[in-house]
Amino acid sequence: MTEIVIIGAGIIGLSTAYSLTENGIDAGKITILAEHLPGDMSVNYTSPYAGAYFSLANEDENLKYSEFTYKNMDKLREKLGGKGSGIGTCKSTENIQQDFDSDYLEKRKFADDLEIGKSQVPGCDLAVLYKAFIFNSPLLIANLLRYLTKLGVNVKREKLNDVKEAFKAGTKTVFNCSGLGALKLGGVEDTSMIPTRGQVVVIRAPYINECYLAWNDTSTYIIKRPDSNLDEVILGGFYQKDVHDSNTYGYEIDDILQRTIKLYPKILSDNPNGNRIEDLQIIRVVAGIRPGRKGGVRIEKQELSDGKVIIHNYGAAGEGYLCSLGMANEAVSLIL
Repeated sequence: MTEIVIIGAGIIGLSTAYSLTENGIDAGKITILAEHLPGDMSVNYTSPYAGAYFSLANEDENLKYSEFTYKNMDKLREKLGGKGSGIGTCKSTENIQQDFDSDYLEKRKFADDLEIGKSQVPGCDLAVLYKAFIFNSPLLIANLLRYLTKLGVNVKREKLNDVKEAFKAGTKTVFNCSGLGALKLGGVEDTSMIPTRGQVVVIRAPYINECYLAWNDTSTYIIKRPDSNLDEVILGGFYQKDVHDSNTYGYEIDDILQRTIKLYPKILSDNPNGNRIEDLQIIRVVAGIRPGRKGGVRIEKQELSDGKVIIHNYGAAGEGYLCSLGMANEAVSLIL
């Protein structure tokens, strides 16, 4: 009997299933219903497209989720087999627009090897150095789904038109982890959702073994991708609100390359194949749509008149991976 149904198989839905099993819920009583599953590529399925990187520059209201995720990610990595799991770590430097204050530092002390200094990047105040988690997003969600199914979690491909269609015979609780789908899912139709477009350039760069980012008037980042046979590095990017367009554009490729090379000259200077842009090995260029939401994430318990319950857990925008375990833990706590 399926007592608990999870709508969605992105990083939030899969993390919610994982959190349920970690809290002692029988895996056989859990079913994931999703139109898209790991291995699929669709503009409406955000998780495979994510550059997927742990950031300390997120908003304070999400810090409790990111802190929980950071502290529990090593455990998940071990359960998924360690090397090859799609979860790695590396040195990271984030340059941010933030005046230094002790409160800012105190709230982020959970990160290992944390150092904060003055940024040399124009438009940024602080340089934040620490050990960051990095993710191979398609590999991670595939491994996590495989782990859950081995535990006994049921998975069914199904497109729902209304959230109440998730209540099958015997179902008492539904977790709505529909991401972007919350905008149009009947019974939810959350008009606060904001599709937010990003575009990245993926290059082969085995000589880059760290992450380097700048959050000022633009979002510029160099992210090492772990467990990649092609030694992938993600160069980005854009954060375009209210844009639902999966096409890629040459002028944006040029802009990304110019910004990332200016920020991190090693992209060219350390390339053994040559020091020109033409010498870079571009693997692919992709655009994805983040599930942004006015007012931030929605983690909320909705009690129906018949005694059944919907737990909403979505709206992470570009912070799905770094908040995944924390959001799942809070959502699951609403039924424990």
